[in-house]
Amino acid sequence: MNLVTVIADQGLALVFVNVLLQQLGVPIPAEPTLVVAGSLAARGLLPLPGLVAVTWLAVLIADSTWYWLGRRYGNQVLRVVCRLALSPDSCVRNTEQTFARWGLKSLAVAKFIPGFSMVAPPLAGAMRTRWSSFLFFDLAAAVLWSSVGIGAGLVFYRQVDRVLAALTGLGGWAPVLGGILLVALVGGKWVQRRRFYRRLRMARITVGELRRLVDIGAEPVVFDVRTPSARERDPQRIPGAIAFDLSQVDAVVAELPDGREVILYCNCPSEASAARIARLLMDRGVRSVRPLAGGLQAWIDAGFEAEAG
Repeated sequence: MNLVTVIADQGLALVFVNVLLQQLGVPIPAEPTLVVAGSLAARGLLPLPGLVAVTWLAVLIADSTWYWLGRRYGNQVLRVVCRLALSPDSCVRNTEQTFARWGLKSLAVAKFIPGFSMVAPPLAGAMRTRWSSFLFFDLAAAVLWSSVGIGAGLVFYRQVDRVLAALTGLGGWAPVLGGILLVALVGGKWVQRRRFYRRLRMARITVGELRRLVDIGAEPVVFDVRTPSARERDPQRIPGAIAFDLSQVDAVVAELPDGREVILYCNCPSEASAARIARLLMDRGVRSVRPLAGGLQAWIDAGFEAEAG
């Protein structure tokens, strides 16, 4: 059975399930299915209004699920999503910065930005944006994204037919080739993530060690490197922590007292943001700098006091 036969037999249900799973975070590309479905619609084998409707519905259901989970569980869901996204864990920070600049309007193009697509819906929920506003811009995103795949199938259906005919000629090797391409895609993202982690590999300080430094009067300089929106969602901070402004990094380095430990913390998977900024400070000559293992959540879980930012 080739892809055309499967989509023609299963119809709109297959398109709905494929798009839904992809938007929920399962690494199964939906774009090829949309292109093939669009080519079938061009030949009258699938109803175009129904194809468009099920695609939009799948996107709205998946994104709404993430939105409400983000609204209910906040940063916990963002950490889970970042692990599912297969992109480097700075994706949450980058998405927060994009939201801070463009607001909900950025949702309209979210599907075309790697990493942003999955993080944006739960982040919108965690930021307590209005449900009606979220739906409006998420629908715009569904319209734009689906139009590319379905539109390509409608316009280039003859070329799509030739490609599918060539795949059909491969016989039983076609599914094998598809599986190899999928594994290569996921494997490439995994390798990208491991390289990202290797670049940020450095010694961490535990919350217990930080506490001991404070207790003996070592007066470590503690920076909260979360984005402003993250600090707004969770105003707790380690006592005495200073909000870090990445745009003023040179001024920060110039003001650091000599001989003091510099500790950075965030609330992101594997301390990615803290490690990245620690590397930046080290490149500017700051040597005694370490990310806090587990970030702010580890400090709170250990039972140490936190104060309002």
